[in-house]
Amino acid sequence: MSTLAGRYSAVVCDLDGVVYRGPSAVPHAVGSLTALEVPVVYATNNASRSPADVAAHLVDLGLTSSAEAVVTSSQAAAWLLQRELTPEGSAVLAVGGPGVAAALVEAGFVAVRRAADTDAEVVAVVQGYGPEVTATDLAEAAYVIEGGGRWVATNTDATLPTDRGVAPGNGSLVSAVARAVGAEPALVAGKPQPPLYLLAADRLDVPAERVLAVGDRLDTDIEGAVRAGADSLLVLTGVDDLEAVLDAPPERRPTFVAPDLRWLHEDPDDGDVSLATLAAAVRAVHEATDAGDAEVEPARAHARDLLRRMADR
Repeated sequence: MSTLAGRYSAVVCDLDGVVYRGPSAVPHAVGSLTALEVPVVYATNNASRSPADVAAHLVDLGLTSSAEAVVTSSQAAAWLLQRELTPEGSAVLAVGGPGVAAALVEAGFVAVRRAADTDAEVVAVVQGYGPEVTATDLAEAAYVIEGGGRWVATNTDATLPTDRGVAPGNGSLVSAVARAVGAEPALVAGKPQPPLYLLAADRLDVPAERVLAVGDRLDTDIEGAVRAGADSLLVLTGVDDLEAVLDAPPERRPTFVAPDLRWLHEDPDDGDVSLATLAAAVRAVHEATDAGDAEVEPARAHARDLLRRMADR
């Protein structure tokens, strides 16, 4: 049997809403990921924690992981600065949790919390999420940006899912700075931009086209995969549901949709109720919608029925 995961050289997996919600594992996630026979890298837009901290959380949940198997949007932001030929040793303002400064130091930069902390010119700002970010931190970012510093946002997620509900995400904080300085970030590292996926593929030493991206959000995980040229699996354990998939514009349409991560181990073409049949049903809805067909509801009902039967298996 050819499994979905087995058709690719590696899996790049989102975390929030896919592997865990807050401190708790998503049902079936640990067993499904443990059983994978291809390499997996965990890619997260959450910039606040270091890869080592994320890996420790995964180990606590029962997974085998390490810092090398985690790629954060903070690391992708530092990677972008390197690719922009920012000189090694440059001072960069780090806004966000400890993961932001750690990624900058790992990449060879000097991370500072205030411009006054160094006599050197602060050449850039990397702004990421952190639960302890203050108005003073945002003001420091604005001052450096207004002075000509390069502004890199780790991600622009407006919200962050937690075990207590939905909280403001880094995108909300980025918007506050943007309003103050009258400009948007020069670069965005996290999903839906492609750098996070490209860095993960680079670490795996495989082309992005040979990676299966797994996520729960169309506007970040799936759009990022489309932009990076990777196939994608949307699991319905987090933010978006099938109705959102059926309404999705072309840049947010996943290759496959599944109830949960167990379907990584299924043959996509096996049976009348399969990943391939649901993908075909979703594609039929998209084609009818794009063509302006008013009689799209039967196709939508068919997709819903397939998903219900998949969930019952």
